[in-house]
Amino acid sequence: MVYWSSPPDIGGSFFMNMSEQKDKRNIAVIAHVDHGKTTLVDALLKQTHTFRENEEEMGKEQIMDSGDLERERGITILAKNCAVDYKNTKINIIDTPGHADFSGEVERTLGMAEGALLIVDAQEGPMPQTRFVLRRALELGLKIIVVINKIDKRFARVPESVSKLESLFLELAKDESQLDFPIIYAIGRRGVAFNTLPEDMEQKGDITPLLDLIISHVPAPKNSPLGTFKMVVTTLDYEPHLGQIAIGKIFRGKLVKGEKVIVTNSPGKIYKVEKVMVPRGLGRVEVEGAEAGEIVAIAGVDNLKIGQTISDPSDTTPLPEIAVSPPTLHITLGPNTSPLAGQEGEYSTGRQIEERLRKEIETNLSLKVEALGNGKFKVSGRGELHLAILLETLRREGYEMEVGKPEVILKKIDGVLKEPVEEVNIIVPQEFVGVINQEMGKRYAKILKMEAISEEETEFIYQFPTRAMIGLRGLLLNLTKGTVVMSSQVIAYEKIGRELPKLRRGALISQSSGSALAYSLETAQNRGITFIDPGETVYEGMIIGQNAKNEDIEINVCKGKKLTNMRSKSSDGIIQLTPATKLSLEQSLDFLERDELLEITPKSLRLRKKHLTVLARRRINRAARSSQATQAMI
Repeated sequence: MVYWSSPPDIGGSFFMNMSEQKDKRNIAVIAHVDHGKTTLVDALLKQTHTFRENEEEMGKEQIMDSGDLERERGITILAKNCAVDYKNTKINIIDTPGHADFSGEVERTLGMAEGALLIVDAQEGPMPQTRFVLRRALELGLKIIVVINKIDKRFARVPESVSKLESLFLELAKDESQLDFPIIYAIGRRGVAFNTLPEDMEQKGDITPLLDLIISHVPAPKNSPLGTFKMVVTTLDYEPHLGQIAIGKIFRGKLVKGEKVIVTNSPGKIYKVEKVMVPRGLGRVEVEGAEAGEIVAIAGVDNLKIGQTISDPSDTTPLPEIAVSPPTLHITLGPNTSPLAGQEGEYSTGRQIEERLRKEIETNLSLKVEALGNGKFKVSGRGELHLAILLETLRREGYEMEVGKPEVILKKIDGVLKEPVEEVNIIVPQEFVGVINQEMGKRYAKILKMEAISEEETEFIYQFPTRAMIGLRGLLLNLTKGTVVMSSQVIAYEKIGRELPKLRRGALISQSSGSALAYSLETAQNRGITFIDPGETVYEGMIIGQNAKNEDIEINVCKGKKLTNMRSKSSDGIIQLTPATKLSLEQSLDFLERDELLEITPKSLRLRKKHLTVLARRRINRAARSSQATQAMI
C-alpha cells in the first residue's frame, strides 16, 4: 500500500486560478458490464487515502454502487462522480454503467471528461458495449487509456484482447492521433496495475502506474475561465434543506456563490446561487467559487431538467443539448385493475403513477412516457433491464400497477416500417453449444461467427431482431446453469421480418377465486409447474403456473378434497408438492404474452389474463379469428 499526503483543503478557496487549472483531471470510467470498472474505482479511492484507515468504506467493496438494487444485482445503474487527490492533482472520476440498457447514463456524462479509462476483461475482450462506449468517447475527442483487467483469470487472453482492441480503434478512430493509446494491465480485485504484462500474477504492486498515466496522458481541462459563465446540467440531485441541485462541468467563465444566473430556456426568471460545491471523495465540499473545467454542484436554481443550460443573465444562448440514443422497447403501464387491487400498495391511482413517472423522466434521459388515457401510459426504454429496474424501483417505493408484454418500437424510414436489429455476443462452455444453436434457430437468428476461444469455451456472434431478444437472457441463464455471458447492441433498423413462432408453452389459469389448496395444487402439478403455494389468494383468470403443453387450461385450485366417514388406503396418503417456482420481475415480464398482464405490488407479483373470465376470453378469440378471416378475404 502506498501512502500519500492528505488532499489539500480547498473548502475556503475562492476559485481555482489558472495555474491550479493544470492540476486537475476529469476522467470517465467506461466498459462493458462486469469488466471491473467499479472494483477499479474502489482501488483508486482506497489507495489515494480518500478515507481514513478506520472509516467504514475501507472495508467495503463496490463503494460507488450505493443503491440497494445496484448492490443486489452487482451492476452500476446510475453514473456517479467522485474525486481523489494524487501528487497535488485533483482527479474527478465519473463511474458509468456497463450494461447497454443504461447507456443513456454514459452518453449524458461523457461530456464532463477530457479522458476515459476503457476497461476490458482479459478473457472476454471487447464486447458490444465496449464498441458503443468507445465510439462515443472518440466522437467527443477524449484521450483513452486502455486497462486490460482481470489478467489473472484462468482463461485470460491478453494478446488476443489487445489485438481485437487495436482493430476496434482502427475502425472507430476519427483521426490518426486516436490510434496511439497507452495500455495498462490490472488485477482490479487486488488493486494492482502494471505498465507491462507481469509473468508472475502474484507480483506485488499497487494502483500507482494507472494514476501516473492518468496525470501524464489525460490533458487538463481547456475550458476558458474568461467570458460569461455557462454550464450544461448533466445530473440532478436533491437535498431536503437545499432543494434541487444541478451538477455539471463549467463550460466557460467563473461562478461565485451569491451570483445571479438564468436558465436559458426561460431567461425571464433570475436565480441566486446559494451554494457552490465541488466533489471530494464520495461527497461534496462547499467552496466560494469555481471556474471553467471544474465539475460543480449548484444549489438555488429550481425546476431544472437535464440538458438545460445555466448561464450568466447577459448571455441567453444555450449550449448544445445532450444527445441520447432513442429507446427500443415499450410497455403499457397503468393502475392495477385486478380483484386484489389497492390491498398492498400505498400509491395505486393513475394520478399518483403519472406524478412519479414525470419525476422519473427529469433524470432518466433514456426513458420516454406517453399518456394513453384512462390512467394508462406507454413507457419506452432502452431494454428489458432498463424497464425492469424502473418497475422494481416504483414497487419498492410503494406503488401498485399493472404492465403488459414488452414490445419493440418500430420506426418508419423512407416510408417503410422497420424494426431494430441487434448484434448479440454469447460465450458459453462447450457443453452448451447445442443449446445455443437450438434456441437461436427458433428465433431465426443469423450467425455471424462461431469460434472456440479456449479449450472450454465457445463464442457466438448472432444478428437478429430485438423482438427475438425478449425473454432470451433469462432462458439462456437457466439452460446453461448460469454460465452464459451474453451482451447485445442495436446496430441497425431493417424491414420487419417473418413472425416468430410462439416460444412459450401454455398457462395454467385459475378457474375460481379463493385460497389455493394443496389437494388441488397437486392436480395442477400433474399438468405442469406451479407459481403459487398452498394458502395463497387467487382469483379467476390469474395465471398460477405453466402448462407442459402449448395450450392454456383452466384449473380450480381452490377445490378441496371431499370428506366422508369412510376410510381407504388411498385416502390417507400425504400430499407432497414440488416447491412453487417463484419468478422475478424480469422473468415475469419475459413470461407475458400479448393477452396477459403482470400485476405488481410492493408485496406480490401476479400474472393474469387481460380478460379474467373464460367467456370474455372466448369472445375476444372469436372476434380475432373473424378479423383475420376478413383480412384474408380482402
